[in-house]
Amino acid sequence: MARSLLVKVTAGPEDAERCNQAFTVAATAVASGVDVSLWLTGEAVWFAVEGRAPDLGLPHAAPVADLMAGVLAGGTVTVCTQCAQRRDVTESDVLPGVRIAGAATFVDEALGEGVQALVY
Repeated sequence: MARSLLVKVTAGPEDAERCNQAFTVAATAVASGVDVSLWLTGEAVWFAVEGRAPDLGLPHAAPVADLMAGVLAGGTVTVCTQCAQRRDVTESDVLPGVRIAGAATFVDEALGEGVQALVY
């Protein structure tokens, strides 16, 4: 059975290296043919909003916008419902292909057979 990867990003620009690492792992997994679900919580929500993705400014790191495009090309990206609501982000604000969903959906994905979950 093929395993899938669930990556949850809990940081944004305030912890640039941890945030970038999560996006790098998710994009690398997609490029390797792995089924990937990327969840954005907290300040990471802004990476899913059209025109609002912050620049992490990390030397020797791929831009998060490029990594996000890679994940969207072959995986799924989800913004946490509560995190979106706290930032007044709606479905009309997010990039094409990004969905907004809540904890029940996250739990359902995390408990799926063959799923490896990573939280950054």
